[in-house]
Amino acid sequence: MPELLDESLATLAFAGVGIVLLLVGYFMVDLLTPGHLGRQVFVEHKRDAALVLASTQISVGIIVATAFYTAQGDTWDTLLEATVFGIIGVALLGIAFFLLDLLTPGSLAELVVDESDDPAVYVAVALQLAVGLVVAASIT
Repeated sequence: MPELLDESLATLAFAGVGIVLLLVGYFMVDLLTPGHLGRQVFVEHKRDAALVLASTQISVGIIVATAFYTAQGDTWDTLLEATVFGIIGVALLGIAFFLLDLLTPGSLAELVVDESDDPAVYVAVALQLAVGLVVAASIT
């Protein structure tokens, strides 16, 4: 029974770290885009904002899952390692979005939240997913 309790608590700890990192990813996108992201996605139903947010969440999930899967050692070392990789991943996703915004004409951040659907957002989505996969593959 103590082993089941230990494993159950470890599962809750891992899930908690994963959820916190997903929230950090959400707030990173919110900081990089004008206005309140939650309102734009869930109240105003802006597709572009939802696509960028969804791709970021998928990328963070891939990074965190890879960190959990590849980590070795005791539970606390694994949690710490996954947290660090998750924070690095979120930071790299934010940097990639910011750099894409700098390198392209206009404001990508504004395109994400304007009224029209914009094809440039698909580039941002692809970049978020690609960075997530690269970071996940970099975890050893």
